[in-house]
Amino acid sequence: MLTDRRAFLASSAVLAAGLIPVKQAIANAPRPKANHRPLRIGVSTYSFWHFKGECPELLDCIDRAAELGFDGVEILHDEMLKREDNDYLQQLKHRAFVNGLDLMGFSIKQGFVSPDPAERQRNIDHTLKCIELAYKLGIPTMRLNTGRWRTIKNFDEFMANKGIEPAIPGYTEDQAFEWCISSIEKLLPKAQECGVCMGLENHWGLGYTAAGVKRIHDAIKSPWLRMTLDTGNFLQDMYEQQEVMAPDTVLVQAKTYYGGGEWYTLDIDYERVNKTLRNAGYKGYISLEFEGKEDWKTGVPKSLELFRKVFGG
Repeated sequence: MLTDRRAFLASSAVLAAGLIPVKQAIANAPRPKANHRPLRIGVSTYSFWHFKGECPELLDCIDRAAELGFDGVEILHDEMLKREDNDYLQQLKHRAFVNGLDLMGFSIKQGFVSPDPAERQRNIDHTLKCIELAYKLGIPTMRLNTGRWRTIKNFDEFMANKGIEPAIPGYTEDQAFEWCISSIEKLLPKAQECGVCMGLENHWGLGYTAAGVKRIHDAIKSPWLRMTLDTGNFLQDMYEQQEVMAPDTVLVQAKTYYGGGEWYTLDIDYERVNKTLRNAGYKGYISLEFEGKEDWKTGVPKSLELFRKVFGG
């Protein structure tokens, strides 16, 4: 840093003396490397609620994020408490603004793995509505799921089976990929119109592997579909699969498990994750998804401290 400062002062003195042209002086001035700047840290409102107990008010979640020192907030659609009117949306946007926070992500639930065209259309319509919600909130990216077969009805049982379930009898995984690709293609015009980049997540189902996410992403070939990388959703070959997704990642959802995980606990080497992201040129948000059993009042601050240290540039 001292060397850079001396170089800058020296170039400024030469410029003042009129010895080199302005354009050359600007070109010679030291610049920080873009891939070494600190990554911004946000928090998902999911971190304050794991679908257990009373759902917190989103306005309160935004206040908490500001008090704890985060840079942004990712909103979980399930926490809108059945309020989606424009007045409420603008309250959320205003609350974030006056707290100096970005609303930087929107996570919704939907899926396209169904042999029933009417069911797929219901999910398409829901997703189109959510793109509009993200637009009104000023949120630039929205988490998208592939969907899953739902042949294992109980989610705890599904988690105990490591997110693996059989296909619906009589149907194949190739058919499911076709359903998913054709459904997402119908979302692209609305995403482009609203300026909301969809991020396909490694979130079970067809997204159980990076190869599955990439298959859909590469088939669609649109700037309005990229990837949301969840660090806690690869239960095998975690780091190798992250490397596959990193170049096309638009948002990182980073899990921590203080107090032990709600469904499982992973020992994630975030120094290695950071290296993968930096090598891929990632410059977006790290969004904390605290999924530990410890009280969020201690688990979330510890997670933020960890991420500031690791992703600080």
